[in-house]
Amino acid sequence: MATDARPLTARLPAPTWRLGALAAALSPLAWALPLSAVAAPSLLTALVLALAALDVALAPAPARLTVERELPGAVSLDGEGVVRWRVANPTGRRLRVALADDLAPSLGAETRRARVVVPPRGRASRATTIRPTRRGRFSPRVVTLRVEGPLRLAARQDVLAVPGSLRVLPRFRSREEAELRLDRAQVLQAGLRLAQGQGGGTEFDRLREYEVDDEFRHIDWAATARAGKAIVRTYRAERNQTVLVLLDSGRTMAGQVALEGGRARSGYADASWTVPRLDHAMDAAMALTVVATRLGDATGLVAFADGVRAVVPPRGKPAQLGRITEALAPIEPVLAESDYRQAFGETLTRFRRRALLVVLTELSPEPMAETLLPALPLVLRDHLVIVAGIRDPEVDRWASGVPEDAEAAYRKASAAAALERRSQAAARLRGLGATVIDEPPARLPGALADAYLDVKATGRL
Repeated sequence: MATDARPLTARLPAPTWRLGALAAALSPLAWALPLSAVAAPSLLTALVLALAALDVALAPAPARLTVERELPGAVSLDGEGVVRWRVANPTGRRLRVALADDLAPSLGAETRRARVVVPPRGRASRATTIRPTRRGRFSPRVVTLRVEGPLRLAARQDVLAVPGSLRVLPRFRSREEAELRLDRAQVLQAGLRLAQGQGGGTEFDRLREYEVDDEFRHIDWAATARAGKAIVRTYRAERNQTVLVLLDSGRTMAGQVALEGGRARSGYADASWTVPRLDHAMDAAMALTVVATRLGDATGLVAFADGVRAVVPPRGKPAQLGRITEALAPIEPVLAESDYRQAFGETLTRFRRRALLVVLTELSPEPMAETLLPALPLVLRDHLVIVAGIRDPEVDRWASGVPEDAEAAYRKASAAAALERRSQAAARLRGLGATVIDEPPARLPGALADAYLDVKATGRL
């Protein structure tokens, strides 16, 4: 809430519509007055202006009023919030006040203007709903206040400083998907799933009696000899491991990718239902953070483009989702080539412990061959790496559709060639030792969570 309302720029008196109506009503008198054709209109004009000047003189200065703006601390990009204005009147008479706020258009306010009648030495309030269309931090600074005079012919107007701050956070569309994946996570956490790999990354949980589905290699022969019946060892996934999300926000992540359930016009994505790849990647990063932190693993973030743009040190508490979301909010795609070598170097310098590195990027073969592939060996030696890309579902539809004309046939061939190049790029990454996920936006968060849970289950980290 901001309460510091100070005048910035005094404005000229503002006429109301009633002043024009009064002038129109008096104009017939110009013909009835026993004056010349020039003197009569001049006299009436002077009378109207004198009344307006008197009205302005009787109106209190807007700076005498107290204006407050109440903003929600944070709003999700797919949510809504309420902005409330409060005006306090210190004078002894009722005031009619109009205000206009400095809200950014992308906040999607139903209105930026309001009119209130404030009782003597009282307060009045108005509110509007906002539905933001852009992420980031917004700082509205001023409110324009107009106070009408008692005759309501003119008003005094000032621009008052009313600073405020509002954060618009990324969408978290896959929240339910993350919660579903936590069912599997709870099985791991309780130790009910046997480790599928060789020791190393698993923790002993307990001994129990052998069951039909148990593997022979998990039988504890010493405990079996003592008990006189088959006893097996069960394991649980290790806790306190480290997961680092490396979020690419370079030029390839600025490409628009369709939202699920959208429709295309003339075969091309409609901008009203597409968002940058970066936003889809943020959604997947938040889903992974929910799953990993609930399993007790420390999750962190490194956002980069042509340089490192944000770093959130890994922590394993549920509040980490809020920290990562706050760091993601102001990040927009940068129209520059991503510097993976610098991002990996920064990661290795800051975080030396072996970790699961999740690189959220675009699997475009040409830029990847020049940037990601040469830098990947820096981290593969000491860390487990997952590279996740956002696949465009519209391209998949083009490649699998049946063409009805020459244009559709050309589009189908181009889409199939693009998908083949993505497959080759993914194969090159796998050849280096990385795990690759290439899924459309709706399936990416779940696939990424599954890959993480597989790493936990097999003890590879």
